[in-house]
Amino acid sequence: MKNSALNLLAAGIVSAGIAIFSSGCCSTCCGDSCAAEPKSCECAKAPEACTCASKCACANCGCVYGNWGINLPYPEMNAAHLILDKGKDGKASALLLWRWGSPTPAEVTAIDAKSFTIQRPFSKPKGKENDKAAWRALRITATVNGNILVGKFCTVDGNGKAVDKPDNIAGQRNPPVGPAPDFSDAIYGKPVNLLAGTIDDFEIMGKDKINGWTLKDGVLSNRITRDKNGKSVHKNGNLRTKRDDFYDFNLKYEVRVLPGCNSGMYLRGIYEIQVVDSYGKPVDMHNMAAYYGRVTPKVAAEKPANEWQTVDVTLYKRHLTVVLNGVTIIEKAPVVGVTGGAMTSNEFVPGPLYIQGDHSDADFRNMVLTPILK
Repeated sequence: MKNSALNLLAAGIVSAGIAIFSSGCCSTCCGDSCAAEPKSCECAKAPEACTCASKCACANCGCVYGNWGINLPYPEMNAAHLILDKGKDGKASALLLWRWGSPTPAEVTAIDAKSFTIQRPFSKPKGKENDKAAWRALRITATVNGNILVGKFCTVDGNGKAVDKPDNIAGQRNPPVGPAPDFSDAIYGKPVNLLAGTIDDFEIMGKDKINGWTLKDGVLSNRITRDKNGKSVHKNGNLRTKRDDFYDFNLKYEVRVLPGCNSGMYLRGIYEIQVVDSYGKPVDMHNMAAYYGRVTPKVAAEKPANEWQTVDVTLYKRHLTVVLNGVTIIEKAPVVGVTGGAMTSNEFVPGPLYIQGDHSDADFRNMVLTPILK
C-alpha cells in the first residue's frame, strides 16, 4: 500500500555487544573516541574539539549509525526495528526486525553519513536456485537528518529489479538505555489481579478473528480452531487487556503449556516473553520465558508440558528480569527493542498486555500485575 511519510514516536536500546549511540556529539555518530565534547554539535566546530577518525562528528550531521524504531504502512503488525553498527574494522552491519519473527542480519549494500541501503538475504524457491528472476529479497533505502529517518522499501529479485511498488517508512533514532538500575529502588503500587473479573476485561485483536478464549474459575484458556489434520488454521485472535496504562511493572502468572504449545505474553504490547513447550531443549532465545529473539536465558528451567509453570517478570527502567519456576533465567538485561508482533515501535508509552492466541492452546492463572510508580 502507498503511504505518505509516517509519523513515529519510537525508542529503544541496543543489545549487549553492540555499540550504543546517543543523540550527543562525536562518538555517538561515528563510534570514535572524543578527547573532549564540542560545545556545539555544528559540523564545522566538531572537528576542532573531537579526535574523530571520520568526518561525521555530531548527531545533526545526519549520521546513520545507531538504533532505530521504524513504523511501517500496515494496519497491524506495523513495527520494525533496526540496529546499524560499525565494527572496529570500519565495516557496517545491520540487524533488522521486520513486523514478526526475530531480528536477523541484513547486508549493508551502501552507506554514508546521511543515507544507507540494506537488504535481507535472498529467498531462492526450490527448483529455481539458479533463476535470479525468481529470487526475492527485501530492500530498504533511507536517508537520515539528525535523529529522523525517512525511506522506502520494496521487494527485489536477484537481478536487483524491483518486483513491487516501493512504500514509505519513517523512524526515529532511539536513545541509549543507560546502566542497569537497582531494582530494589523500585516503588510499587497496588497489585492488579487481571483474572479476577470476566472475559469482558479483555478484547480480541484484529478483524474477523476467531475468539477461542474463555475465563472460568480464574483460569484463562485458549483453544484454537484446527483443520481436519489437527493443525491450526491460524484464524484465532490474540487477546489483549482493555487496560492500556501499564508501563514499568512486575508481572506474575502461571501458565500451562500443552504439548507443542507456542504462545507469548507481550509486555506493554511490544516485548514478548515466550510461552512454548521447550522442555529438555538447550537454552535458546526462543525458549520458554525468553525475551523472544533478543536475550537467551542463562539456564533452562522449564517444566514438561501439561504442568503449571510460574513466571515472574519485572520490567523496570528499560531493563528486564525473568524468573521461571523459581530460577532467575534473565537478570537486568537491557531491553533491546520491540519483538516480532509488537503493537507499535514506540517504546516510551504505556500499553496493554496481550497474549498470542493464533498458534496453539494454552492456559493461564494467578495473573497479577503490580505497577512500578517510580
